[in-house]
Amino acid sequence: MTNQLKPELKHFLDAGTFIPAHPLALTADRKLDEQGQRLLTRYYMAAGSGGIAIGVHSTQFEIRDPEINLYETVLKLAAEEIDKAKLDRPFIKVAGICGPTEQAVQEAKTALKYGYDIGLLSMGGLQGWTEAEIIDRVKAVADVMPVFGFYLQPSVGGRIFTYDFWLQFAEIKNVVAIKVAAFNRYQTLDVVRAVCHSSRREEIALYTGNDDNIVADLLTPYKFEINGQKIEKEFVGGLLGHWAVWTHASVALLEEIKTCKANGRSNVTSLLAKGVEVTDMNASIFDPAHAFHGCIPGIHEVLKRQGLMKGIWCLNPDEKMSEGQAEEITRVCAAYPHLIDDDFVKDFLSKQSF
Repeated sequence: MTNQLKPELKHFLDAGTFIPAHPLALTADRKLDEQGQRLLTRYYMAAGSGGIAIGVHSTQFEIRDPEINLYETVLKLAAEEIDKAKLDRPFIKVAGICGPTEQAVQEAKTALKYGYDIGLLSMGGLQGWTEAEIIDRVKAVADVMPVFGFYLQPSVGGRIFTYDFWLQFAEIKNVVAIKVAAFNRYQTLDVVRAVCHSSRREEIALYTGNDDNIVADLLTPYKFEINGQKIEKEFVGGLLGHWAVWTHASVALLEEIKTCKANGRSNVTSLLAKGVEVTDMNASIFDPAHAFHGCIPGIHEVLKRQGLMKGIWCLNPDEKMSEGQAEEITRVCAAYPHLIDDDFVKDFLSKQSF
């Protein structure tokens, strides 16, 4: 029997929530910092996240290398901290899933072993595959657990897909959500239009992963006339690397956006202006000026400055911040103090013990 998403979590997902992409805490010798890893999971829960996604791009794909072998470990540590917290609210555990079909299915089984609810299925690294072969892979994973689709931008290992691909994708049973991280409005539109044309449009939640366009994505209604019927769909939440930092402030911003939408978008102009500020902040950590080379160490730098990480080390020693990136992070923190959460983090850290 295929594992289904629990009804209360499906309702929570469909209503739209906040899911940060969980980083990997390392020591100076590039070994897992278990205490630091647990601390990050606690931070995301304390900051008000509605879930976490781990084993994803921000957790570093190298965790799957046989000589590193940390995939199962990071899933286990996060699950333990979530169980220990005994939260009195819904919380969605998302596991990143990668690789060819056999590997992806095995990772889905590992995720289920630790109580994960949904698999975020990356289509990265499959450049030689046809779209039909990738659809078959999605079906194989969806037979094991609920699937969170993932349109990953090409600059970090993704590829471009056709509208027809997403139409077929949306028809797969047990696909419960799609994260669009194409960083491109044309490709984002392909996904939304395909979902709207799908017979399963009411069953799929759209989540933004477009870190360059977070606020606008969340505020934009998409409307299509389909067979004489007006169909409307919108991004209800986000699963984002950007949300791995300044999390408490970002949770508040999502709530502000949801309130704006509930009130007929009366405050939309000021939110769009704030969206430009968020994009500016994202540019400092994601490093588009250098083809996103410094995006993971950029996330680490913010967390290190706040005391949530000991250093910005990555499993790949060549993964470092780009020239001028640290200065850009300093600039945006000074420019947009309302979008950072240093005071919250300071208070959070003062209450931690291991």
